[in-house]
Amino acid sequence: MDGTPEGHGVIPYQDLLATGSGALVGFVLGLIGGGGSILAVPLLVYVVGVSSPHVAIGTSAVAVAISALANLVGYARAGRVKWRCALVFAAAGTSGAAIGSTFGKRFDGERLLVLFGVLMIAVALLMFRRGGGEGNVDVRLTRRTAPQLMPLLMAYGVSVGALAGFFGIGGGFLVVPGILAATGMPLIFAIGSSLVSVFSFGLTTAGNYALSGLIDWVLVAFFIGGGLVGGVGGQVVAKRLAAKKEALSTVFACIVALVGVYVVWRGMSF
Repeated sequence: MDGTPEGHGVIPYQDLLATGSGALVGFVLGLIGGGGSILAVPLLVYVVGVSSPHVAIGTSAVAVAISALANLVGYARAGRVKWRCALVFAAAGTSGAAIGSTFGKRFDGERLLVLFGVLMIAVALLMFRRGGGEGNVDVRLTRRTAPQLMPLLMAYGVSVGALAGFFGIGGGFLVVPGILAATGMPLIFAIGSSLVSVFSFGLTTAGNYALSGLIDWVLVAFFIGGGLVGGVGGQVVAKRLAAKKEALSTVFACIVALVGVYVVWRGMSF
């Protein structure tokens, strides 16, 4: 493959579409901490016009990883990241992704997407049942709490990572519920902490695709540019909704459910 991967055209509006798509993905990442990769790939294929699904996946992985990192900085500055919990979850998730991806390669891609959509709908229903919830803002991973938190963080982390690797998608929508289940921290902190895993998973995927030359670096630049702007907007909205925990939880669950329904519909239509 030459220096310009398949799928990038010379029409200027494609770059504008990439910027707008990146802004949408960045907004969602800033707002709920997940959904970047599962939104980015359809946007790159159906809106921007990237012809190769593999290039779309590789390009989105880089863009999502960088956008997640940028949003992580914002949440960290606001003190909304539980770093020890986040790092343990991400480390366990990365190892789980390696296991899951090994099995995922043996399954048909369209069937995987349908199953993933069903899983997202199930997660959304659980979020609706859980409601906003106050959460424990003081939860921390220390020597005293390690016997209780470490097994849960590692178990949920490996499970979420395995699902992400199995389905070949970032799994950001699953990270937030996983962190909530493992720690019981407030949703706004789970969103900030989840970005560590989103960045880690995205970077791992991007590295694999980059080695195969399946990344359009020009589109990455425009996508990231839009993502940085959208991310700021998402964080602002999330901060305002943080005081209304039920509203933030409802927004999260609705987006997960809608994307899940869309993924199932796309998978069963082809």
